[in-house]
Amino acid sequence: MKDYTDIIYSPVVTEKSVYATQKGVYTFKVAGSANKTQIKKAVEAAFGVNVVNVNTLNTKSKKKRVGKYTGKTKTYKKAIVTLASGQSIEF
Repeated sequence: MKDYTDIIYSPVVTEKSVYATQKGVYTFKVAGSANKTQIKKAVEAAFGVNVVNVNTLNTKSKKKRVGKYTGKTKTYKKAIVTLASGQSIEF
């Protein structure tokens, strides 16, 4: 396994993901080549918690415009991690 810093980039902080943390569900930006078992081991090694479930998805780019210039946002892989009951992660 790679070092967990090579797999987990950062937490995703949105209204929806912050609300889900109350239920023990956390969202992270992860490496595009990482699979579910690697993500599970990395979260367990980084935060010392038990992971029950890992769901992954690839986000699509969105068109953005600033003045007359147009472009796209970057794509990235997102992992939604469910922890065992009674456990939490402090950021």
